[in-house]
Amino acid sequence: MTAQLVDLLTGPVEDVARRLLGWRLHSHTGRMVTSVMLTEVEAYGGPDDLASHASRGPTARNASMFGPAGTLYVYRSYGIHWCANVVTGPVGEGAAVLMRGAVPLEGISIMEKRRRRTDHLVDGPGKLCQALGIVGEHDGSSLLDGPIRLLPPEEPINGVFAATPRIGVSKATDRLWRYVVRNT
Repeated sequence: MTAQLVDLLTGPVEDVARRLLGWRLHSHTGRMVTSVMLTEVEAYGGPDDLASHASRGPTARNASMFGPAGTLYVYRSYGIHWCANVVTGPVGEGAAVLMRGAVPLEGISIMEKRRRRTDHLVDGPGKLCQALGIVGEHDGSSLLDGPIRLLPPEEPINGVFAATPRIGVSKATDRLWRYVVRNT
């Protein structure tokens, strides 16, 4: 793990989430390359965050969430869409950052084919996974040297940063742990 990634993924999950904005998610699956710049993320803490999958401890479904920082935690939402998270913090903590939205950078025609449309390619966690080809078999893989990688920004991100409540949660709704870059 590079020193830059160690620094990025160390610290409270809400701080890590903010620092992930502008980073690139690069996918090399099925001989197809796609990449995006992250512009919307949500932080999910360990057992003390009742909105988190980790709130009840490790299970077969969320085991990757308790792995080392830089692990990809992938799960199905409502049995329909794949969602991808960056595991943060030390092993056993159960903290992760949900990647909710992005700006397409590379392989846009591939994303359009996977999504069967030309607009709204990566503006939601399920859309992001579909466009990048992220599926359940990627759960537990390393974002450092696996087929899905987290890469530093090529240039500083421009835009207005905002912190809002997380979307679609009914517990721990007071936490402003959704981070968005507007005007990107």
